[in-house]
Amino acid sequence: MSSPKRDAWVLSLLTAVTLVVSGSAVYLQRATWLEAFSFVTGALCVWLTVKESVWNFPISLANVIAFGIVFAKARLFADAGLQAVYFVLTLQGWYLWLWGGEGRTALHISRTPRREMIVVALAGALMTAGLTMYLRHVADAMPFWDAFTTAISLCAQWLLNRKYLENWHHWIAVDVLYVPMYAFKDLYLTSLLYAVFLAMATMGLLEWKRRWRGLIPPRPIDDVALASAEAVA
Repeated sequence: MSSPKRDAWVLSLLTAVTLVVSGSAVYLQRATWLEAFSFVTGALCVWLTVKESVWNFPISLANVIAFGIVFAKARLFADAGLQAVYFVLTLQGWYLWLWGGEGRTALHISRTPRREMIVVALAGALMTAGLTMYLRHVADAMPFWDAFTTAISLCAQWLLNRKYLENWHHWIAVDVLYVPMYAFKDLYLTSLLYAVFLAMATMGLLEWKRRWRGLIPPRPIDDVALASAEAVA
C-alpha cells in the first residue's frame, strides 16, 4: 500500500478514535453532547485541513460556535471571547484559500516568507506577554502556559489562512504542550484527544510537504464549496 493511501487510512482511524472516545465520554457522563460535538468537529476539521480541503473552514465555524457555547456555559468568558477571534480568522481563511492567490485565484501551499515569520514571532511574543499579565490578574492556574499556547494557536491559524507549510509546526508545538497541560488539570479525556490531534498534525506536516514538492497534485476547489463561500460573503 502506498504512503498516501496508508496515511488516509490512519487519518480516518484517528478521526474514528475521536468519535468513539467522545461518544464514550458522553455515555459515561464525563462530557456533554455539545462537548463531544466540539471534539468530533475539531478532528474532522484537522482531517480536512490535512487533505487541503476548503471544507475545513465551514466545519471549523461550527466547531468554534460549539466551543464558544461550552465556554460561556462554564463561565469561562475569556475563552468564549477567544472563540469570536477564531470565528473571524476562520472566515478570513475561507476567503483567502478561495481568492487569496494572484488575480483572486485559489491559494497554493507555500513557505512562509522570512519577514512575515519574524512578524508572526513578534506578535506571538507580545500576545504571550499581554495574556500572561491578564491571566495572572484573574488567578489562572497556569498563566504563562495558557497564554503561550493561546498565542501559538492564533499564530498557527494565521499561517494556516495563508496556506503556509509552517502552520503545522505551530499546531504540533501547541498540541505537544496541551497534552500534559490538560493532564495536569485532570482533564484526561481532553489530553487524550489532543494526543490524537498531535498525531494528525504530524501527518498534516508530512502530507503538505509532499503537496508542496508536487508529489501530490493540488486539491481543486469544488463548485459547492465556492458557492457556499460566495453566499457567506
